[in-house]
Amino acid sequence: MIRRLAFAALLGAAALPAAALDLGAMTPEEKEAFGAQVREYLLQNPEVLTEAISVLETREQERQVEADRALVQQHLDALVNDGHSWIGGNPDGDITVVEFMDYRCGYCRRAFQEVEDLVAGDGNIRFILKEFPILGEQSDLASRFAIAVHQLHGDDAYKDAHDALMLMQTDVDESALRRLAEGLALDPQPILDRMEAPEVTAVIDANHQLGQTLGISGTPTFVMGDQMVRGYVPLSGMQALVADERAG
Repeated sequence: MIRRLAFAALLGAAALPAAALDLGAMTPEEKEAFGAQVREYLLQNPEVLTEAISVLETREQERQVEADRALVQQHLDALVNDGHSWIGGNPDGDITVVEFMDYRCGYCRRAFQEVEDLVAGDGNIRFILKEFPILGEQSDLASRFAIAVHQLHGDDAYKDAHDALMLMQTDVDESALRRLAEGLALDPQPILDRMEAPEVTAVIDANHQLGQTLGISGTPTFVMGDQMVRGYVPLSGMQALVADERAG
C-alpha cells in the first residue's frame, strides 16, 4: 500500500482520493514513516522518477499547446490582417502560415528555402512574414530596409529584398544596403531615408508588441493555422503540421 501511495504522490496523486494522501491529517510519526517508505521505494525503483518526469513534461507540453491555441485565436486579426505585413503564397489558401523572422537568425536562414519549398509545393498556403528583429543593430537595419522597400515599392520589391537579405553574407550596414538596393534596380537614397521614418518604426513596434503578447522570444516562430511552432522545423515537419491542420 505504501509503495502505491508513493507512486501516486509522484504523479500528482491522480490515482487516489485526496484524503488518502492528506499529510495534514497524519501524525508526525506517520509522516516520518511515510517519508521513509517513499525514499526507500525511490532508491529501489529509480526508474519511477524518469516515468514521473516524462508524464509531467507531457502534461506541460499539452498545457502549452492549448495556451498557445487560445492566444492565437485571441489575436488572430493582428496575426493575419494587420495591414502592414507582406502576404504571399495563395491569398485564398485554406491554411495561413505566419513566420516571425530575423535576418541575422541562423535558424531563420536555415528555414528560408524550406519555407519557400513548403509554400510553392503546397499551392494552397497563405504565407505572411512578420519582421521581428531581435538580434541587435544589424537585424534592426535589415528589417528597416525591407519595410522601407515594401512601403515605397510594393510587394514584389519587398519579396526580392527579403530574399536578398536572407542570403546576404556580409555585415548589414549602409554601404551594403546601398549595394543591395542597386542590385535590385532601386534608387538607394529614398530607401535609406525612409528607414528611420515613423511609419517604419511603427511596423517594428507593432510586431514586437504582438510577439510579446504571444510569448514569442525567439526566431523563427511560426503560426500554422491555430498552432504556434517555436523554433526551426524541417520541411517534412512543416508539411506534417499543415496536414494536421487540414485534417482538423
